[in-house]
Amino acid sequence: MKVLRRSALVAAALAAALTLSACSSDSDSMSETMPEETAVGTIVDVAVGAGNFTTLVAAVTAADLVETLSGTGPFTVFAPTDEAFAALPAGVLDALLLPENKALLAQILTYHVVSGMVMAADVTDGEVATVEGQKVKLSTMGGVMVNQATVVAADVMASNGVIHAIDAVILPPGVDVAKLIKK
Repeated sequence: MKVLRRSALVAAALAAALTLSACSSDSDSMSETMPEETAVGTIVDVAVGAGNFTTLVAAVTAADLVETLSGTGPFTVFAPTDEAFAALPAGVLDALLLPENKALLAQILTYHVVSGMVMAADVTDGEVATVEGQKVKLSTMGGVMVNQATVVAADVMASNGVIHAIDAVILPPGVDVAKLIKK
């Protein structure tokens, strides 16, 4: 029952965020919409309030990860922006959000999460294990990158971790989302 209430609250917040983002003129930068000094809630709360993670919030809700990402943490989340999700091949996002693909969606989302709090200035080149279990490659050459995605807004604080907005959805090794649209 608690999970249902939290999901309902997240859905309401998501609707509000969608309404606000539709009315805003230029919210490309997360740092403009959610300054790092305002760690007003959990990673999920901050993502909802930022306005440029509506797709991510919908995916986290569909994968039943709201409670996890609202937990104690700390977590470092490499959060794809709405534009990053929009860049996926046509039909992939819709397929991932289907109930029968919930496990795959959770696998992809947890591949974007690292245990502990890693600030952008503390990133070093190398591999780091994700909550999903496989590793991502971090690079500092020309800015912070995770696999082939670039961090476009860094160090957005939450009460249970930190968010780094990225410009692409990263996929765990062995995951082929093209198979989803060939069904």
